[in-house]
Amino acid sequence: MAKCDVCGNDYDKAFTLTAAGRTHTFDSFECASTRWRRPAPTAAARVVGHGVEQCGRIFCCAHCAKKAGASGLKDRA
Repeated sequence: MAKCDVCGNDYDKAFTLTAAGRTHTFDSFECASTRWRRPAPTAAARVVGHGVEQCGRIFCCAHCAKKAGASGLKDRA
């Protein structure tokens, strides 16, 4: 598996993008889009796609939700 440069998630479907001679690895479109727009993303501010939710809190992915203290969420539920 490859580790996302933005959120640190190890994901079996990660992908790489190369621009200006630099290659970055991402686990989702959300992480890729935040990397190109600003260098220090915060999940709570930028949910571009599917997201996950628990108790009224929305996260970009289950990995970031777990880092914030949520439990039992899965990205591909």
